[in-house]
Amino acid sequence: MKLPDLTELALRNLRESLLRNSLTTVGISVGVASLVAMLSLGIGLQQLASRRLVKSGLFDTIMVSSRREMRGMGREEERNGPIPGQSRILDEAARGEIERMANVSEAYPDIRFATELQFEDKPHLTTISALPESARSNDSFDGMQGSFFSSDNAPEAILQKSFAEELLGKTPPLGAPDPSVSELAPPLLGKELTMRYAQRAASPEQAGPAAKGEDYAGASYSVVSREQNLKIVGISDLDPESMRGPTRAKVFLPLKFAENLHVMQPTDLREISRAASDQPVYSSISVRVKNPAQIQLVEDAIKKMGFSTFSIADASRGLRQFFGVLYAFLGIFGSLALMVASIGIVNTLVMAILERRREIGIMKAIGASDGDVKKLFFAEAGAMGVLGGVLGVVLGWAIGQLINFGTNIYLKRQSLPPEHFWAVPWWLVAFAIGFAFVVSLVSGLYPAGRAAKLDPVQALRYE
Repeated sequence: MKLPDLTELALRNLRESLLRNSLTTVGISVGVASLVAMLSLGIGLQQLASRRLVKSGLFDTIMVSSRREMRGMGREEERNGPIPGQSRILDEAARGEIERMANVSEAYPDIRFATELQFEDKPHLTTISALPESARSNDSFDGMQGSFFSSDNAPEAILQKSFAEELLGKTPPLGAPDPSVSELAPPLLGKELTMRYAQRAASPEQAGPAAKGEDYAGASYSVVSREQNLKIVGISDLDPESMRGPTRAKVFLPLKFAENLHVMQPTDLREISRAASDQPVYSSISVRVKNPAQIQLVEDAIKKMGFSTFSIADASRGLRQFFGVLYAFLGIFGSLALMVASIGIVNTLVMAILERRREIGIMKAIGASDGDVKKLFFAEAGAMGVLGGVLGVVLGWAIGQLINFGTNIYLKRQSLPPEHFWAVPWWLVAFAIGFAFVVSLVSGLYPAGRAAKLDPVQALRYE
């Protein structure tokens, strides 16, 4: 039997029992819709997590530290790398070498220190961190009141919301609602903070009155007490350093400005070679990669230099494994409805055999083979599967959009930004339709085999 004739005959048979075949197709579409809806939710959540990580500026960032720091070292580094005392120092020369790597966009030092800030003659102890100009795109500053730094050398500060509450004495009691950033910003923006910090001078002769000390190599140094006025230009609602745990800062300065302050760092006391060079020594640096896909290559190159590395991409491998398991569970539960629909296909085609026994007998009497009869029933099952798959994809997409719309209304009422956490990629569309087609063909195996085995003589006698 030729393909056009087979197709025409299958479509005619489906039209004859329109109601029953339509209900079977609807059952398939509901099963496909549940599968698409389940997997779309998992894909959307993964994409949402990826977008947040990328926009946070951490997903494409590698934290590099010296092995002398004894932090972030894994067992593999302990076995394969040099011992901490013989490891390379993370100084300005090493930072420049890393920044010149092919896939690196920038490498900047992690400058942070605990200090005292005075606001309206009241002292406040906090931790300060320096931010590069590229941090402007960090999503933590999307809802910021005020503005980002006017330049990388400006004596300006951005406060995290909790520290702004502390300055104004508006820290809410436990269980009470937090004041909004819009309430905190007006009395703070444009005001000045006085920062007191310890500066390490190049030599005691140049430093003036200072506390003098001796480093490990015998060279003298001076620690000078300094003051610096800072203009408050922004109040951030979200915490730019939420991933850093207890060491995160509450006040942020421009990177170049912070570097020029020459604030005393813990590494200034620990590094022996500091006395022989005026180059700054860093406890860690942040390396931003041009393409997140190249993070592993850059990490491997930095490790060969003798440094320890850590990136969110390392931690996200576990996240990808979690989403893989989530996809499997969502796919299994979403497929259950499709499996139930396949029983409907079997029932529909078995009923068609009983109703069309004489027709099958006539076909076999005029020369149709058992294979032709099987092909006819497979064609009918496949047609219902493809049509049900297409309708199911459309229905699943519509369900996702409706739930996404309803959820964003709820988020808006909670004063939260809208999110898009439902995604139907093209490969999911192709997979859903193909899966529905395959399930329909498998469901048609028994009815097709039963129809092909009919005795034409007995079939012609059937009333």
